[in-house]
Amino acid sequence: MLDRSHIAWRGAPLALASALLFGASVPLAKPLLNELGPWLLAGLLYLGSGLGLAALELFRRLFRGRSPEAPLRRADLKWLALATVSGGLVGPVLLMTGLAVTKASTAALLLNLEGLATMAIAWIVFRENVDRRLLIGAFAILAGAILLSWQAGAAGFGFGALAIAGACVAWGIDNNLTRKISGSSPVQIAMVKGLVAGTVNVAISFWIGAKPVSWAILGAAGSIGFLGYGVSLVLFVLGLRHLGTARTSAYFSTAPFMGAAIAIAMFHEPLTVRLLIAALLMGVGVYFHLTEVHQHEHTHDALEHEHRHVHDEHHQHSHAADDPKGEPHTHWHQHSPLTHAHPHYPDLHHRHRH
Repeated sequence: MLDRSHIAWRGAPLALASALLFGASVPLAKPLLNELGPWLLAGLLYLGSGLGLAALELFRRLFRGRSPEAPLRRADLKWLALATVSGGLVGPVLLMTGLAVTKASTAALLLNLEGLATMAIAWIVFRENVDRRLLIGAFAILAGAILLSWQAGAAGFGFGALAIAGACVAWGIDNNLTRKISGSSPVQIAMVKGLVAGTVNVAISFWIGAKPVSWAILGAAGSIGFLGYGVSLVLFVLGLRHLGTARTSAYFSTAPFMGAAIAIAMFHEPLTVRLLIAALLMGVGVYFHLTEVHQHEHTHDALEHEHRHVHDEHHQHSHAADDPKGEPHTHWHQHSPLTHAHPHYPDLHHRHRH
């Protein structure tokens, strides 16, 4: 019988589902571009995600009571603010600046740099563990994404291309900063990001000349944003919690393939050899990640934090009288120092140096 502790069965489906929803948002939103323009559409997608998740959060509080997820705390706000500025404000501004002077084929190719930037920052700055198998898998996935985006005659690598590359770096920073707070409620994280980024980008779009549009168009953009940006980000944050940034980002890099496959089904586009090769490369990359085994003796330092958990080997602590009784639950708890060996990933409890 397959030992599920040796593979990423918890985080991988979350990251892949996140990629599916985000990838689907591209062909679904494409018909709205003529009505809205790229900047207003981006703002409405973000705003739709924030408003939709706010409605879900309100419903939960009214009818379901206390959440098993840890709420955002004051200490989280600086990381959330930095992530929102980097990914929700700086990234879109750089992207729109670059798109204005860059060919679409070049832009599509360059947008795949987000996955590479995220992984590079995770490995170099935040010292996430990386080995040969993980690198091979990550670059196989990225190779498939680049192949899928490539169009003959792509050119124009200048200021616009640098701006788009800068947007990808901004989103890579956003992804790594979000990992810092991935133990908190993913709905609250995605909601705040969507509301702030959406409001600012919609305001900017009208400031530069956007025109009012019909309620039907607004509803369509908001619905796509809720699923493709909001729910997708919630799943991405949950993936970060289980897998760390680099691995989650590698799975998320399958989004271009997901979008292309949906576009074929929606618009009856031809099934090309390039798409099949990209699918094969991504499949190989996902296989290398799913079958990764990382095990060694490691030490957990004393730690106090709050997040959703059950009482497994990492959570052997006593409860106060007012702590929740059922599992999973969330409350502030302390981890005593512990040394042991088992298969693991850079999740909330395994962010140690190697």
